[in-house]
Amino acid sequence: MTYDNSPATHASLPLSAGDWELDPLHSAVNFTIRHLGIAKVRGRFADVQASLHVGETADAIKVGAEIALASIDTGNPDRDAHTRSADLLDVEKRPTMSFASTRVFGDGEEWSMEGDLTIGGVTRPVTLDVEFGGVVDSPADQRRHAGFEATGEIRRSDFGLDFGTGFLGDVVKVQLDMQFVEPQGQGG
Repeated sequence: MTYDNSPATHASLPLSAGDWELDPLHSAVNFTIRHLGIAKVRGRFADVQASLHVGETADAIKVGAEIALASIDTGNPDRDAHTRSADLLDVEKRPTMSFASTRVFGDGEEWSMEGDLTIGGVTRPVTLDVEFGGVVDSPADQRRHAGFEATGEIRRSDFGLDFGTGFLGDVVKVQLDMQFVEPQGQGG
């Protein structure tokens, strides 16, 4: 995918300037990892906090997120307990993973977001492809909601999470479906 790296105003992305709040009921952080190299294990993190600040240009857009690693859910309680243990995530030492954007660029529905991902004190750059789903007035709360899907890959080994080599793949594919609500007093 090719992106236009020139600055874009928030008018090209129809979002009001300000701090948009996460709609947790309509947002999800999902992942996929290979098991034994032949099958995929899918999971999600249930405890997610995220923020979206929209400024006057794309350079002023800031996204932040914090995910409680203990909230992992792969649909198998025994596997989840093992994943939380010192063998894998070690949630006692690494309770959260956090993301802070450093650059957002693109146009229309297709954007890219660069940022720093931190797990257990190790920070690495990450790039996510972002699809802007649009903005709509919600009949439920009479406020404007904006939707985004972000996808990318991280390597476990980049964060010192290399237990299970041969059993688990190094690449973790992430998919974030996020919905944010426009700041109060704004409106289109």
